[in-house]
Amino acid sequence: MSDDTQGITRREALGRIAAAAAFGATAALAPMESAFAAPAPEKTSPGRLKQSLSRWTSKAPLPELCKRLKAIGFVAVDLLYADEWAVVNDSGLKVSMGYPARRDDFITMGFNDPANHATLLKELETTIPLAKQAGVTNVITMFGNRKPGIDDSQAIDNCVAGLSKIAPLAAEHGITLCVELLNSKVDHHGYQGDHTAFGVAVMKGIGSPNVKLLYDIYHMQIMEGDVIRTIRDNIQWIGHFHTGGVPGRHEIDGTQELNYHAIAKAIADLNFQGYIAHEFMPAQADPFASFAEAFKLCTV
Repeated sequence: MSDDTQGITRREALGRIAAAAAFGATAALAPMESAFAAPAPEKTSPGRLKQSLSRWTSKAPLPELCKRLKAIGFVAVDLLYADEWAVVNDSGLKVSMGYPARRDDFITMGFNDPANHATLLKELETTIPLAKQAGVTNVITMFGNRKPGIDDSQAIDNCVAGLSKIAPLAAEHGITLCVELLNSKVDHHGYQGDHTAFGVAVMKGIGSPNVKLLYDIYHMQIMEGDVIRTIRDNIQWIGHFHTGGVPGRHEIDGTQELNYHAIAKAIADLNFQGYIAHEFMPAQADPFASFAEAFKLCTV
């Protein structure tokens, strides 16, 4: 995210988590939210969508986060490293999206540049069997930041070439690789996979049901809008959704410009069987009230 965005960003969270892992101090990154002792919000019926929460959006210790999310009605936690999967599984929730590696450059280093392919493929080759064993069905990867001399057409070809090499292993293990679409206007300057058309071109080139798009509604609203129609037109290429309020990436309520209840209904009406994971920075004093509100808004 840009320096102007308030609160912790996913990029910052990745860096902090990686640093903590290196020094064996993960616990230092998980102070309890000030409102942590507040009563759990009333549980809402699940509806037609499987809802998850991105781990980086909360500072609560992971076991406690799982307990409170389960009480709300969430079925999963999103964006977790392999050494965190067992904690979530033991809580009775699912891991809706796993990371294949801890790297500060995880977002910027993608399949658009062939120089990255060896590293990315090795990470995925290692992680895919572990994901299968842990019951994790989705693993995230990135298109990457633009590089001099690699235009969109070449980048698409590079992504197709690289991801096609790992697609058979993903299929063998029942894993879906989800390649994320991000905005390059506000949060991730230079990111090449910043429009749905780019991502769809890659998906068509690969032609595998085990490689799909992570359609981040927040990011694509910033870049192109027309969210519901775009989702309807391209649902066959989408394996996962992220949410976030526009502008600011805060709550998905009436303070921002998107009607998330209508978006959730449109997704559910398409018989989408994947996860919709909330990925916003709560601005309310009680973050779990924000998470519960988001869950209710997207219960359709």
